[in-house]
Amino acid sequence: MTDPSSPLGATAAEAAEPLSAAPAAGTDSQVVASATDPALVPNGQPVFTGEAPEGKTFWANLNSPFRLGLVLTLGALAAVALGLAFWNLSTIIIYVVFALFAALGLDPVVRWFGRHNVSRAWAIVIVYTAFAVVLVGILLLVVPTLVKQITAFFTDLPQTIATFQSSDLYGWLSDTFGSQVGTITDQVEKFLVNPANIAAIGGGVVNFAINVGTTISGLIIVLVLSLYFLAGLPAMKVAFNRFAAARNRAKARVMTDQITDSIGAYLMGMVVLAFCNSVVAFLLHLFLGLPFPALMGVLAFLITLIPLIGSVLYWLTATTLALFTGWLPALIFAIIYLIYMQLEAYVLTPKVMNKAISVPGALVVIGAMVGGTLLGLLGALVAIPVTASILLIIKQVFIPKQDAKI
Repeated sequence: MTDPSSPLGATAAEAAEPLSAAPAAGTDSQVVASATDPALVPNGQPVFTGEAPEGKTFWANLNSPFRLGLVLTLGALAAVALGLAFWNLSTIIIYVVFALFAALGLDPVVRWFGRHNVSRAWAIVIVYTAFAVVLVGILLLVVPTLVKQITAFFTDLPQTIATFQSSDLYGWLSDTFGSQVGTITDQVEKFLVNPANIAAIGGGVVNFAINVGTTISGLIIVLVLSLYFLAGLPAMKVAFNRFAAARNRAKARVMTDQITDSIGAYLMGMVVLAFCNSVVAFLLHLFLGLPFPALMGVLAFLITLIPLIGSVLYWLTATTLALFTGWLPALIFAIIYLIYMQLEAYVLTPKVMNKAISVPGALVVIGAMVGGTLLGLLGALVAIPVTASILLIIKQVFIPKQDAKI
């Protein structure tokens, strides 16, 4: 027997009496109460009240189309404004990126002086003084020679083309392809001899002067920024690592050091290899009697800065230009430079790049093409260390997290 006055002793009919006695319809407050009070929810199912569930505010905004449209419009305008600001600041962003990579490339030299008991400030002074002396020396040696050789190129162009037309290669081309070879050669000569065409290619004298001034000012800005970046690089690393959680700062510091060290080693290695290419190209042109050795040496330095394919591009370009002198000098140049390319690939590159992060060849080509398309030579130069940094982050952060999942 159970006590009728006890709630535990209530019969099933008495327990169900409040639900059966609930009104079928009521006020809004009663509907809201029935949706939130478990005792008033029939069969444990919530009652729809017309309001958005908690955490589903987007669907609630559909009931206010004006507010939703206003928010979306303001968001789109903000995105367009940010895009326009980024586009207008693209030149400054390129300067900053270039200066940062220059600082990372010079940092190994500064740290080498630091390991020999030279303070960082004096090491930076020594590095930039040596860099300025080398740059001024190169300009004094190259610029007058370049001016003379470019002038000589256009002056001797008719004679060069006449020599080419009397060569065996021109005879073979004429026999193979017919009179079109002579027509094309004459058109090229007429186009290059006409000063108006050269001015049109350069955008005119005024535009050329403006471009030269912009380039010089850009180099000055990059040098000044790189000086500040190089002086404050340790503090920048510490500030960057503080963005990570305290428990992850040790790992973030190690990764930051690995990335900056590998980028510095890579950039310094690329400059060293490009300089070796330029020296070899200059000596080959000089001893083989090929025209414009200084100009081709500078061209070799610039082209071989492009990762992986730079040496091949210069080999093809220089060999093609050497054919205008004769097939024998061009053949000798092609063979000797091809031998040097093998030595560079299997001897010099492993020694110079031993501290840089290895990147698969396919990613090197893809990164160079993407970087060159976006930022030209600068993009092709910085694409590989950026790719290497991304690979390092994936290997040390993403993959361990995936391996920890069961």
